Amino acid sequence: MGIFERYLSVWVGLCILAGLLLGNLAPQLFQHIAAMEVAHVNLPVAVLIWVMIFPMMVQVDFSSIKHVGDKPKGLALTLVVNWLIKPFTMAALGWLFFRVIFADLVDPQTASEYIAGMILLGVAPCTAMVFVWSQLTRGDANYTLVQVSVNDVIMIFAFAPIAALLLGVSDITVPWDTLLLSVVLYVLLPLIAGILTRRALDSANDHHRLEDFLHRVKPFSVAGLLGTVVLLFGFQAETIINSPLAIVLIAIPLLIQTYGIFAVSYFAAYKMKLPHNVAAPACMIGTSNFFELAVAVAISLFGLNSGAALATVVGVLVEVPVMLSLVAFANRTRHWFGAAPANNEGVTHEQA
Repeated sequence: MGIFERYLSVWVGLCILAGLLLGNLAPQLFQHIAAMEVAHVNLPVAVLIWVMIFPMMVQVDFSSIKHVGDKPKGLALTLVVNWLIKPFTMAALGWLFFRVIFADLVDPQTASEYIAGMILLGVAPCTAMVFVWSQLTRGDANYTLVQVSVNDVIMIFAFAPIAALLLGVSDITVPWDTLLLSVVLYVLLPLIAGILTRRALDSANDHHRLEDFLHRVKPFSVAGLLGTVVLLFGFQAETIINSPLAIVLIAIPLLIQTYGIFAVSYFAAYKMKLPHNVAAPACMIGTSNFFELAVAVAISLFGLNSGAALATVVGVLVEVPVMLSLVAFANRTRHWFGAAPANNEGVTHEQA
């Protein structure tokens, strides 16, 4: 785990401060950037999102899907959590806090946007950072790879319908054309580009060119994330300065959701008697979010200055330190679970 990943929450925090400062010092610059849109897609943000997502998609080996049945219980656990539990608990928590508990603190329109941002986080299971969490818990690398690959395939077909359902239930108008365009732009096309790039680089199947490429582009992925955070908080600077309480209000249900989902998943993995090297990554996958996708879709659906965009970025700030605390907990409770099978393989190049 490199210095950028280890201290990602620190860099995100510094970029938030930089965005707030620049947004107040040069508001016209950010207004000009915000106006650079095509079909409700902001071009500078779209470029940064692609810079983030593309290396992640190259990292995923979809040929691993043929091993989908090797550890069916762990796979079943994360699929149930990712697609049948987490999106709905996130929507429920968003409604509970911003329609009931915080109803007097946030106006109804802003509350709707915060709920929408939380829903988008809940419907987007993690793709990239989960390799880091798996490595830190000494998880089964092959299982992690299979799970990420299966989730990405499901996401192509399930993200838009589930997001639309939950946004509709929350009384938020769903622009289907923009939502579908976002899925194509930020999931399907990067997946295709990643598959083609991986196939071209790894034609000899020795992984050397692929590993070298991933090593070279990895810093760009982090830079894209941090650049996006600067822009988003620059766009939101005036709102946040006038209402800093918004960050705290959004963070509270996100923290409850993250720790709650992990607790449910970890307890289920214990009861299913999964070995720790499957249980730990299974729970990490089910707990963390594909926040890059959530940020991009929130911008496309609701705009750069929206509460939905702000909620997804707060998700970035919350997730990294929380996931590191869950990694520490999983490592301390390794003895709760059975030992890994004797033929378990070591870390593969995908975790390098």
